[in-house]
Amino acid sequence: MITVALAKGALLKDTVARFSKAGLDFSAVLDQDNRQLMVPSRCGRARALLVRNGDVPVYVAYGQAQLGVVGFDVLREHQMPVAHLVNLGFGGCRMSVAVKKSSSYGCAADLPPHCRVASKFTNCAREFFDDLDLPVELVHLTGSVELGPITGMAEAIVDLVATGRTLRDNGLVAIEDLFQSTARLIGHPLSLRLDRGDLQSIVEAVRTDKKLNNLSL
Repeated sequence: MITVALAKGALLKDTVARFSKAGLDFSAVLDQDNRQLMVPSRCGRARALLVRNGDVPVYVAYGQAQLGVVGFDVLREHQMPVAHLVNLGFGGCRMSVAVKKSSSYGCAADLPPHCRVASKFTNCAREFFDDLDLPVELVHLTGSVELGPITGMAEAIVDLVATGRTLRDNGLVAIEDLFQSTARLIGHPLSLRLDRGDLQSIVEAVRTDKKLNNLSL
């Protein structure tokens, strides 16, 4: 049986729709009354694991799922050994450096050396500031990083930005983007190498939005 790791949250509805177009029905995971974390497809020959966004590449890397869908931001942050298969195009956002709107900073290089930067994505932030040759103190937060500059704990933040509304509502502004992020289909490298065609059929169906041929899942 083929197992697909699906991320809870913002990407889930579009992910289920994309697999549905390819012939894999995981719509049961969208049922608000559903409490199952492992849900079979309608035909019972594939199943979905419903996991947290950051755990998708972990399940795929360790082979508990042969395929998964996760944001590129998570892949960049965790650097797990998975195969990057398809840019799915939805869930678009950007990883950005943001500061208080009242500050004088126009770009990330304007930040003072050794200032504090708050982020959930400290590996991405470290790589970015290392490339700038700008030493900063990274503060790892798991909640609302916008509070860092508001409270004075941090001079800036590195976080995902979609519409920018949360930044505006809290008096912050993005001054530089690290990279763009969209949902990606990923795979377990060994499973793909040993594949007899079933996995590749799914990958191609998801890539082209076409129904699976000769594979009822």
